[in-house]
Amino acid sequence: MKVAVVGATGMVGNVMLQVLAERNFPITELLLVASERSKGKQMEYKGKTYTVIGLQDAVDARPDIALFSAGGTTSEAWAPKFAEVGCTVVDNSSAWRMDPTKKLVVPEINGNVLTKDDKIIANPNCSTIQLVMALAPLHDKYKMKRVVISTYQSVSGTGVKAVEQLENETKGIKGEMAYHYPINRNAIPHCDDFLDNGYTKEEMKLVKEPKKILGDDSFSITATAVRIPTSGGHSEAVNVQFENDFDLADVRKLLVETPGVIVQDNLDTNTYPMPIYAHNKDEVFVGRIRRDESQPNTLNMWIVADNLRKGAATNTIQIGEYLIENALVGTAVV
Repeated sequence: MKVAVVGATGMVGNVMLQVLAERNFPITELLLVASERSKGKQMEYKGKTYTVIGLQDAVDARPDIALFSAGGTTSEAWAPKFAEVGCTVVDNSSAWRMDPTKKLVVPEINGNVLTKDDKIIANPNCSTIQLVMALAPLHDKYKMKRVVISTYQSVSGTGVKAVEQLENETKGIKGEMAYHYPINRNAIPHCDDFLDNGYTKEEMKLVKEPKKILGDDSFSITATAVRIPTSGGHSEAVNVQFENDFDLADVRKLLVETPGVIVQDNLDTNTYPMPIYAHNKDEVFVGRIRRDESQPNTLNMWIVADNLRKGAATNTIQIGEYLIENALVGTAVV
């Protein structure tokens, strides 16, 4: 496989290279791609030095797969150009997620929707991925009616400037602000831009994306997304009302048996998911599983995952692996 990593110099791009190496992704030729200002930069992968190339050079090289994490504007402009030469693009931005002609994929849940004709495939929002990993098996058995989500999202979800802001504030250094307010010792109920309905884009991603991934819009979702002063890992408090009643032991068993999900739920030992333990891991961790005693057929859960890995880089690469394993990607047009 000739593989291009587009946005290789960015935060998620760096994690993609780490995950590609860890998972021994089948690469015969690697193209590290970034904007013009990063062109010519030297980067290492598996002990070998690579020179970063520009987008047009990458298109001309006709890769088999392009893993994009370069922002929505770049994806909108360049993903079709890669697709035109027969390359399959897996895009980590929000550009194509709600496009009805593009698939939105978490491989463990709906990888089976992919075909060889899918040349631009959307990777869901980081918060959505960990949410649907836990919800999908429960929805299959109990059928969801309503989901209420509150997120506790790390600064790494905003990017390198936000990580630097938190580090500077922790050290008492005045520096560039990624947020309107200090993030250290604070919680900011503002992830992404506000929309006319009073919700943020991040909150509306959580409302819309799960329905597309699960192929079902019969349930309702509402969300509040909050930025907190953790450097990595997103957490979610999730309340789910089902049409059918459930047994807590069965819920735990379903989650334990779900590939990619790890249940951490032992109150006797104070065992529950936390971002500090999800760091650098690819699984989604679920705990604090309990019945909502205020209304029937309703469950509370706490869901945590590394937002740069399963929430971004790892899921993107897993889509690539699924395409290869199922012979859905091949040599690009020469």
